Amino acid sequence: MRRALRDNGLSLFFLALFVLALCGQAVAGFARENAELADHGRPPLGFGEFVSSSSFLVDVAENWQSEFLQFFLFIAATIWFVQRGSPESKKPGDEGVGTDAEQLIGRHARTGSPRWATAGGWRTTLYSNSLLLVMGAIFALSWFAQSLAGLVVMNEENTLHGAPSVTWLDYVASPDFWDRTLQNWQSEFLAVGAMVAFSIYLRQRGSAESKPVGTPHRVAAVESE
Repeated sequence: MRRALRDNGLSLFFLALFVLALCGQAVAGFARENAELADHGRPPLGFGEFVSSSSFLVDVAENWQSEFLQFFLFIAATIWFVQRGSPESKKPGDEGVGTDAEQLIGRHARTGSPRWATAGGWRTTLYSNSLLLVMGAIFALSWFAQSLAGLVVMNEENTLHGAPSVTWLDYVASPDFWDRTLQNWQSEFLAVGAMVAFSIYLRQRGSAESKPVGTPHRVAAVESE
C-alpha cells in the first residue's frame, strides 16, 4: 500500500484537491443559490436538487471544457512548435511526430512497450494519437454539456422575466454563452504561455516542470541530459 501511494502520489494529490474543490464549490454554490432564491421569495432547494441542477452543471462544465481545451491545444502545438530553452518544449530541430525508432513503435518497441505500440496498422496509429483524441473528446463533451445546461439556466431566467425561451442554436450563438466561455479560455491560454516562457528563465529545484537550476537559459532540459 505504501509503495502504491508513493508511486501514484502526484495523481492522488491532484485527485484529492479536485474532490475537495468540487465539494467546496457545491457547498458555496448551494448557499449562494438559496440566498438568491430567498431574495426572490422562492422556496430553497435541497442540496441534492442543487448538485443535480443545470445551474451547478453549467459552472462545472464550463471550467472542465476550458481546462481540457488547454491541454488538447498544448499537446497538439508541442508536436510542431518549439520554444528554445523551455522544459515544456522539444528542442529546436525536433519538430514533428518523430520516426518509428524514436517513438519505439513496431519493430523498435522494447520489452514492456504497450501492446498496441507493437501491433502496427490502425491500432498503432490510434494509440499513437490516443492522448490527443481523449483530451479532445472530453473537451467536446464538456463543452456540449455546458451548452445544454446553460440553455436550461437561460430559459429559466427568461421565464422569470417574462421573456421567450431560446433554442440551443440561439444560445450557443449568444453573447452570454461566449462571454462565459471566453472568460475561461483566455485565462487558460495565458497560464500555459506564461508557464512556457517563465520556465526558460526561472527555476524550481526538484520540480519535473523545471530545468536543473544551473542549466543555461537557452538550453532545454532535454538538451542538458
